[in-house]
Amino acid sequence: MKLKRLTQPMVRDGEKLRVATWDEALDRAAAGIRASVDRHGPNTFGIFSCSKATNEVNYVAQKFIRTAIGSNNIDSCNRT
Repeated sequence: MKLKRLTQPMVRDGEKLRVATWDEALDRAAAGIRASVDRHGPNTFGIFSCSKATNEVNYVAQKFIRTAIGSNNIDSCNRT
């Protein structure tokens, strides 16, 4: 059985998924994160970073969670 991969972003409208533009999908994701943070505070959100990523990618991840979200909830698999 060959699995089909998604090649375009999809968003949910009611019970159905539909194809969307990248801008719409990213705007919806950002709005969902912002709504969660507004409702429950910044500590409701966290990020998990990978030890196999570059230092630059890990730096951007921690900078995003701390400045854009306002949370210190960042972890990685560096201990293993």
